[in-house]
Amino acid sequence: MASYRYAEDEAEEQPLGELFSELSGNVQTLLRKEVELAKLEATEQAKRAGKAGALFAVTAVFGFIGLLLLFFAASWGLAAVIPDGLAFLVVGIVTLAVAGALGMSAKKKAAAISPPKQTVQTIKQDVQVAQTSLKRGLQADAPSGKGT
Repeated sequence: MASYRYAEDEAEEQPLGELFSELSGNVQTLLRKEVELAKLEATEQAKRAGKAGALFAVTAVFGFIGLLLLFFAASWGLAAVIPDGLAFLVVGIVTLAVAGALGMSAKKKAAAISPPKQTVQTIKQDVQVAQTSLKRGLQADAPSGKGT
């Protein structure tokens, strides 16, 4: 316990300028580390998004070609029952309705994308620690400043 008090006394003896200098250095190091973490998280997310995007593109091309063939088949099949123009119109309207529903689903999925949560949380914690340390440093210096 005596060594703890000694460390406390030593910290109190440091000039305020040195404490601010040390705090500034620590904040710079901390910010660099936070930027590195954000870069790592962003890179990881970008890789995942790139792979998913490529798969969506290939799926979209094959799906588009397949749907075109199915829509033509449906339209010609329906044309056997009703006039040709009306058959293609019905299939076109149904196709647009399905496309609208899929578009709404895609919009919901895109809205679920969020920023790097861990980095945001640690930055908030770092700011809080820095504010607390600064207040503590200013309060420790205040009694000596008022006495002169």
